[in-house]
Amino acid sequence: MMSIVAKMIFALFFVLWIGGGSAQTLTKAELKVKEDPDLSEFYELLQRSPLAKVALQYKQVTIFAPINTAFQKYGKELDEPNEIVPYHIANVPKKTDQLGTSYTSLFSELTGSPILWVTHITGTYHDDIYINNAKMLISKSNIQVMQGSNEQVIHKIDEILIPTRSVKNAPNKVFNPTAWEFLESYESLIMGDHRVRSYRQRVQATNKEDIFKTEGGHTFFIPVDEGFKGDRATAIDGKVIDGHVIPKQVLFTSPTKKGVPFQTLANGDNNIRVTISFTQEERGKKIIHYVKSHTILGDGTHTQGIVLAEIVKANIPVKNGVVHLIQKPLMIVDNTVKELLLEQMEYICNVGKENTMENRPTNENQWGLLSAFVNAINESSIGDEFFSRLNQAGGKVTLFAPCSEVWRTDQSLRYITRDAMKFREILDLHLVVDNTLYVEKILKDIQKGNFRTPTLNKRHSLYFNVNTIENNRTITVEGGGVNTTILQADLAATNGVIHVIDRVLGIPYSTMLDKLENDLQLNITFQLGKRRGFNNYLNDTKKKLTFFVPRDYAWERASIDFPSTTKVLLMNDYSYHSHNILERHLVVSNDEAFTMERIKQLSDDNSKQSKFKKEVELKTIRGGSLRLYVEEKYGDSQGSSYTIHWNGEKIPVYRPDIECTNGVIHIIDKPLLQESDVHISGTSMLWITSNLLLLALTACLII
Repeated sequence: MMSIVAKMIFALFFVLWIGGGSAQTLTKAELKVKEDPDLSEFYELLQRSPLAKVALQYKQVTIFAPINTAFQKYGKELDEPNEIVPYHIANVPKKTDQLGTSYTSLFSELTGSPILWVTHITGTYHDDIYINNAKMLISKSNIQVMQGSNEQVIHKIDEILIPTRSVKNAPNKVFNPTAWEFLESYESLIMGDHRVRSYRQRVQATNKEDIFKTEGGHTFFIPVDEGFKGDRATAIDGKVIDGHVIPKQVLFTSPTKKGVPFQTLANGDNNIRVTISFTQEERGKKIIHYVKSHTILGDGTHTQGIVLAEIVKANIPVKNGVVHLIQKPLMIVDNTVKELLLEQMEYICNVGKENTMENRPTNENQWGLLSAFVNAINESSIGDEFFSRLNQAGGKVTLFAPCSEVWRTDQSLRYITRDAMKFREILDLHLVVDNTLYVEKILKDIQKGNFRTPTLNKRHSLYFNVNTIENNRTITVEGGGVNTTILQADLAATNGVIHVIDRVLGIPYSTMLDKLENDLQLNITFQLGKRRGFNNYLNDTKKKLTFFVPRDYAWERASIDFPSTTKVLLMNDYSYHSHNILERHLVVSNDEAFTMERIKQLSDDNSKQSKFKKEVELKTIRGGSLRLYVEEKYGDSQGSSYTIHWNGEKIPVYRPDIECTNGVIHIIDKPLLQESDVHISGTSMLWITSNLLLLALTACLII
């Protein structure tokens, strides 16, 4: 009786002899593929692969069939079917419910049996399965046939599977290489124009070959030679190489969740801790993948912060995992802040930014928004001065770099950039010196109650807040009346750190009403202002307004100092009183909004005329007046602070000089309130006392 091997050899010669392709020689699986219009291109390729046809004739297999759009997406001619098609065939039949749960890898029918990696993603409504980087079209899969006694299963996928293989004329062909064999034999592999000689030499010099030979499934990031500028290679030591490997996880770009940090091998001791995460930029229909190393805990050699590198060739399967070629080494911090801006300004704004309808670019020129910021500096008369200050900051500088269309679309900003003094004020607001503010430091400072930091702009500090929704944490920064979100944090430079933000600080874009409505710390004042139409004043753009706004903490404090009065003000039945109290806080002028510095100046002018008279009289919204004076305290580690003196009270200013399009807001820590402001009868007071529970509930609902 002829053995199965002999049958396969005979069949192979037979297929080669007939040229493969007559209808009489088609297996049942081939017929299924031929009949499916989505698989016409795969069918043509299959007919040109004798090895694949033999496997379908005599074996139990699983076929991962790329749909036609996968070939269009690949965009290159596949001239070696015998090296491509067998890699789409696994040597066991597996339905979708058997993939990813009990199996994380399969052996293919290609010479050397290179592995197909299976990733199973559990979703809310349905699960997803990936073969290498190709997504399985589950609803169109599980096509089952019997070829004689052999079970065979066909699944449709959305990408072509490309094995890692040698060039045709390679003297020593490599089949199914490990990550080290990939590095060692790179020049003989089909990998395009990139080279990895510099990194390979560093791996050998540090005796780190073994981590690339480790069995199992791992993710390896290998920087290409183009990324080794200057003496960068000498900075790659054993810990840096460890920081390029994610152990025990095979992470292809499509199935891997973006922004999730993965532990690297550089976490084996207490001296250093490095994570890696994937992110991407969507540029029209094109997706560009990036990887970020985050040195959370550094040492004297390895700088804390994030290094961002483009993945220049992704998803290269190897025997012990997957390799991604990257544009430059991770963890290596050797650019100044200026150099980092110039190197990454064309793409950094959109890395990791969700491409929603609201922020989707309409043309290619809208990308690289950070370059508009850098160009504005370079083209201004103070550009050299600004960058010089960056370099003179002694390695402790924090730059908040804005990615915003306003640099290109706002005509008023263009005029500002031509005004050296005004533009210097704007730039200085984005720069903190003598303090490297990593995100973790900002968060710790907020927990300690330190919510602000001074900038080079002496008039304005920056104020930080953290918004957490489920597992998503957003850090906001306010400066000069503009509230912005940190898009990309902790980009490490030799002389500091960069945080990329989504707005230009110091250029107001919202009215007072918008500010109140969107600031969570001002919710009670906003809710009180909705009664009797007080908030309508805050949308008036024909006047210059100055609003002393009690934050929520101030109202909570007032409920202790003036319990009866505050509780009444929170009641709808006493909206008349709350309306009048808020009017006391709102100053109106035809030509001037009063900053803290301006009020202090007026106070000082008055005191020069009479040492007993410091108070300034400001006109309020309905013809009333507000008498107060301002005291400035110097020497605070967080910058100067202000105190308002009103009616014998000392009221701290929590955040001064929040500029809006129609005026200035000063957030204060105590409302301009007295016990005598609300007069109610004994009967009403009895009613209030008996309904304290209802009042508390009302207050909670308002908050």
